[in-house]
Amino acid sequence: MDARMLGVGLVAMSAASFGAMAIFARIARLDGVDVLTLLFLRFVIAGGVMAAWMVAARRRWPRRRQLGWLVAMGGVGYVGQSLCFFLALDYASPGLVALLLYLYPFIVTLIGAIFLGESMTLLRAGAVLAALLGTGLTVGAGMAGSPLGIALGVGAALIYSGYILAGNHVLRDEDPFAAATVVMLAAAAVFGLGVVAEGPRFPASVAGWGCVLAIALVSTVMAMVGFFAGLKRLGASDAASLSTLEPVVTFILAAMFLDEPVTLIQVLGVALVLGAVVVLARARA
Repeated sequence: MDARMLGVGLVAMSAASFGAMAIFARIARLDGVDVLTLLFLRFVIAGGVMAAWMVAARRRWPRRRQLGWLVAMGGVGYVGQSLCFFLALDYASPGLVALLLYLYPFIVTLIGAIFLGESMTLLRAGAVLAALLGTGLTVGAGMAGSPLGIALGVGAALIYSGYILAGNHVLRDEDPFAAATVVMLAAAAVFGLGVVAEGPRFPASVAGWGCVLAIALVSTVMAMVGFFAGLKRLGASDAASLSTLEPVVTFILAAMFLDEPVTLIQVLGVALVLGAVVVLARARA
């Protein structure tokens, strides 16, 4: 398997892991945990597991300037994106917020082509636009929102685009595993301050804690390490575009386990995203 196909597989695994998080989070929220506590538990558990492995395996930690970049990615980028996303849900429908967030592959591709010298063929541009359209059809039911909700949704997309572009820069010289560990610990520290200020609301049952652990281990450790490893092999534009598999996975799992209705328009959206992914997987820079 060449480096590109390995990168595609890693980002696809990451997208599937991230996509499952919405299902785990819904069950955990019904069990009583609030958003801030959930985000703190997600990153402190995941970061603790990763840090323990780093120490046990004697892996090299990032240093100096790269360490600063990674701390900012976790403590500012991930925290800012998460807060914008969840605040947007108070002022806009979930479908609109999700669609606005998934503007980030288009933003990353555009910035990469204009400012970073990344190649932009008609095939790749068409695949990115098809993925964006497919995402809109998949999550677009009941889209409505106030100007503030739209602004917060776009803000989440812009912050996450900056996070991916910064990661693309840092990972030229850093181990993806070590980089993901620092990002998680930085995010855990910031969310921890929020939990101390607001007071925690933990899950009430074993099932709720099981979902929290699944979010930490599957939708954070596997997802972030896989994305960073794929990002290092593919570059920012293709890694971001392939991540549009996330809402497809969420849609499929919600239909399977939460009995959510499936429409023909949504199936068409899934087909468009999968077609875009196949095109990007076969493309060559």
